[in-house]
Amino acid sequence: MTVSQQIPVATLGVPRIGRRRELKFALESYWSGKSSAADLLTTAKALRAANWEEQRDRGVSKIPSNDFSLYDHVLDTAAMVGAVPSRYGWNGGEVPLDIYFAMARGNQGQTENGGHGHNYAAHAPSLTAMEMTKWFDTNYHYIVPELEDDQAFTLSSTKPVDYFLEAKVLGIHTRPVILGPVTFLKLSKSPADGFDPLALLPRLLPIYQELLSKLKASGADWVQIDEPALVLDLNPNERAAFEFAYGQLSTATPELKIMLATYFGSLGDNLETAVSLPIAGLHIDLVRAPEQLEPVGRLAPKDLVLSLGLINGRNVWRANLLSILDRIKPTVAGWHLDRVEIAPSCSMLHVPIDLRMETALDANIGSWLAFAAQKTDELVVLARALSEGRDAVADALTASAEATAARATSTKIHDPLVEGRIANIKESMKRRTSAFAVRSQVQAGALELPPFPTTTIGSFPQTLQLRKARAAHAKGQLSYVDYETFLKKEIEAAIRWQEEIGLDVLVHGEFERNDMVQYFGEQLSGFAFTEHAWVQSYGSRYVRPPIIFGDVSRSNPMTVRWWEFAQSLTQRPVKGMLTGPVTILNWSFVRDDVPRSEVCRQIALAIRDEVTDLERSGARMIQIDEAAFREGLPLRACDRESYLDWAVECFRLASTGVQDATQIHTHMCYSEFNEIIGAIAELDADVISIETSRSAMELLDAFTNSKYPNEIGPGVYDIHSPRVPEVAEISALLLLARERLSDAQLWVNPDCGLKTRKWDEVRPALKNMVAAARALRERVQA
Repeated sequence: MTVSQQIPVATLGVPRIGRRRELKFALESYWSGKSSAADLLTTAKALRAANWEEQRDRGVSKIPSNDFSLYDHVLDTAAMVGAVPSRYGWNGGEVPLDIYFAMARGNQGQTENGGHGHNYAAHAPSLTAMEMTKWFDTNYHYIVPELEDDQAFTLSSTKPVDYFLEAKVLGIHTRPVILGPVTFLKLSKSPADGFDPLALLPRLLPIYQELLSKLKASGADWVQIDEPALVLDLNPNERAAFEFAYGQLSTATPELKIMLATYFGSLGDNLETAVSLPIAGLHIDLVRAPEQLEPVGRLAPKDLVLSLGLINGRNVWRANLLSILDRIKPTVAGWHLDRVEIAPSCSMLHVPIDLRMETALDANIGSWLAFAAQKTDELVVLARALSEGRDAVADALTASAEATAARATSTKIHDPLVEGRIANIKESMKRRTSAFAVRSQVQAGALELPPFPTTTIGSFPQTLQLRKARAAHAKGQLSYVDYETFLKKEIEAAIRWQEEIGLDVLVHGEFERNDMVQYFGEQLSGFAFTEHAWVQSYGSRYVRPPIIFGDVSRSNPMTVRWWEFAQSLTQRPVKGMLTGPVTILNWSFVRDDVPRSEVCRQIALAIRDEVTDLERSGARMIQIDEAAFREGLPLRACDRESYLDWAVECFRLASTGVQDATQIHTHMCYSEFNEIIGAIAELDADVISIETSRSAMELLDAFTNSKYPNEIGPGVYDIHSPRVPEVAEISALLLLARERLSDAQLWVNPDCGLKTRKWDEVRPALKNMVAAARALRERVQA
């Protein structure tokens, strides 16, 4: 049977960043004014071509286009439909790059290196960025569209058409990908109280209709429309919105077939709505929700093409292909094969590009893994097995089964000591000795902080000089003694500078840390690390998530000596800085052979050991960051209680082994807190710092409405933007915070850590932050 006769293979979307992070370097060169827009666009075009050609060569028959973005696909959609907030001064037509990036990152009114280069208008006003939050329950961040209740839409970009034609020139026929109109509106926000952006659907749909007509005229026969909102809890009006939207879209261009893509969960009670829509194809996630295969197969119209999401697009483990085939066989046995596509569970945006680049990875562990390239090969094997029979791919199926068996029996995975410690967890290990009302009085007397104490979240800029020193040490070109001397000088300089500007609570800067998760994982058992397995978090911010392959434990202190050195330099308190167990879990590729809750408890006990060691060394404040706490929240309400129970338990296991006088801090960023405010209170951290600057303190409403009793540091400085906030701007945010919090609760800090920023941005911003806090003290004490 020829490839053209086989069941189609679709990838839904692939990583955008380039094997060597070419997009990151092109973006940052452009933002700094070192290269032109033409240079950036040339790099982007080459990356798209390479992605299309590789998929074609690997046997993918439904190759996506428009899955590429310079920054974020939700931002691209907002720009495409003309949803540009008025503050950016857009006057119609295609949204220029300077406005596009100002929407994503803000704009200081000049190039980031201080000159008036070609990237930003020299006399442009200083602009704040749009809000950013997590894409469903992933670690990918999207830019939140801002829509007015009288929002007008226009087709201001033909990017999906342009990329389709770009691939066509290369001889590659693609299936364009666009974010669906209902999900786009559900992900949007409006400044008007009580206004539902879905009310704008009748205005938005003509823009989608116009786009689909242009795609059809350009030669497209299928389009993939992503509607992951279909796996959420929807009310009748929201389901009706899908029916209305797709009734309109299918009528406008009936010749263009729609593959409606759902992922990250089960259709559940939205199944009947999904299969009733006038669409030609439906993609379902059978990794997150394997149980939905039977009802979807039973209820779907007989002419509907079903795209089966069989390979995990969010984790790195090699699939057991024989097991997958056995699982789906009873359901697909009676289907016509022309009704089937084989695909990953979701876009492979969330996994690294190619395992073959990892030449230093332990060979046994490497044999258990599959990155995007290898997952594509797995899809092709499954398609061939279904089309031609298992004998046609017998070797590949056997190798898959053998790798699964070898992993299950490996001595690298299980540690009886860890398992015994988990079994001996006691309830007393999950709570502080005294309630917060008692602890706060003890801590106030011990710490003697002023009103509205100022601090930072932990990290300071990772300069080029620092990165070069780290790389030289890793290559053996800089001795351990010389590297440690270098790091101590960086720490001392940071401590002296913090004292100089008047910060009340200091940090050591985390110069020794490559990443807030990797640094700890490298000192814990059960973790593996990569050299090139980068994954996009947002914009040009990429991460290399650790791989948790076995039981986790800590053999030695991980941070104590760096904290001791920093504290020896100053009389002001220096926070001990740790990453929390839930965040380490959620920002790693986690083993799938035991429950996530069990892995998290193992990590929590390791962090607990570090917390008690820090306290014994004299630390009076210890921050345990849980930036990804909200991120792991299940998308369906019925599944959330279980997650929140064990996530809270794990934080408390990590944090409660200290005396009343030791102040426990935590940090959470880019989260909607209303749904989890009860769990946040249950964490019982003495101080929580959160991102609020982009939302103008709106995220504090959850804490106000719930009468949250503990102390809070709402972020007053957006660290994901290059712009420097003025004192007046920070002061205005603090006044908004005081409307929601008591003065006794309020801390003053940036939104997040500062490692990705430059010192020439950080220094003036933090000076302004301290000045605003001092002005507020004087105002209150006057």
